[in-house]
Amino acid sequence: MINLELAKKIKQLRTNKGYSQEELAERTQLSLRTIQRIEGGETEPRGDTLKRLANALDVTPNDLIEWIDQEDRGFLTLLNLSALSFVVFPLLGLILPIALWVLKKDKVKNVDETGKKIINFQITWCILLGFLYILFISVMVFNVDIRIPSFVLRSLSRINIMNMGGVELLLIAVPILLYAYNFCLIIFNTFRSYHSKNTFYKPAIRFLK
Repeated sequence: MINLELAKKIKQLRTNKGYSQEELAERTQLSLRTIQRIEGGETEPRGDTLKRLANALDVTPNDLIEWIDQEDRGFLTLLNLSALSFVVFPLLGLILPIALWVLKKDKVKNVDETGKKIINFQITWCILLGFLYILFISVMVFNVDIRIPSFVLRSLSRINIMNMGGVELLLIAVPILLYAYNFCLIIFNTFRSYHSKNTFYKPAIRFLK
């Protein structure tokens, strides 16, 4: 469905900047016919085309996109909740948000920013979890000796009810804490998205900027 309001907004912004259609086409490196079709409501700019128009008109892609608040909150809520699929399999918590992000990042306001935050956090979380699994296998299968501060070992010995070694107990406890943190963070940010507040996914390496 073509967003006619978007076409009107682009034309209005172009007029306010004092650009002709030819000048806008030159600044965006799009064809004149493409600009005419966009402003005529014959086609809807997406992806790279939308970004080029936004840059040329000194606005952000989000400023160009028209949205309905209820639909916006609903999809952002779904985007956040999709990351809970990590409970079934760690990588699902990354794959599903990526799929939803790609689907709507240029169509619904704040999806691009929120999606990048979720994806960056889930990638970071998966890397850390994978590293811990490698350590666990190294200790349990190959008997690799890992040095842990004595005060940590003493603390673990007090809560050890399974007569495990300190290292083994630590390598089991940390992933459990990681899962709990991920779960709580997703729920926390789902509520924030629903109430139109900024999300907080930390710590995270910024793979997507």
